[in-house]
Amino acid sequence: MVVEQPVIEDGEIKTDKIGNPKPDASKRDTEQVPLSENIDDYYEREVRPHLSDSWMDRSKDKIGYEINFTKYFYKFTPLRTVDEISIELKTLDDEIQKLLK
Repeated sequence: MVVEQPVIEDGEIKTDKIGNPKPDASKRDTEQVPLSENIDDYYEREVRPHLSDSWMDRSKDKIGYEINFTKYFYKFTPLRTVDEISIELKTLDDEIQKLLK
């Protein structure tokens, strides 16, 4: 859902020719509403208390679902220990020294 706020100049809310408040694009925000919740209830509970002069632009609504691939598909592989890395570096250093001789 897209949340709009009015343009305020000189302490006054600017309106269009019809009298509707003009939206301020720099204050435009989006909210991701869970599919199981009613959008209007969510707006009244989560947004309206903080932005009393805001409104929803329902013409810009997008319906979709986000799949967090990291959460569901990532398999953690532990990092090598410092000792393992030190041994490997020592081995590589020894090989380089042999090749230089």
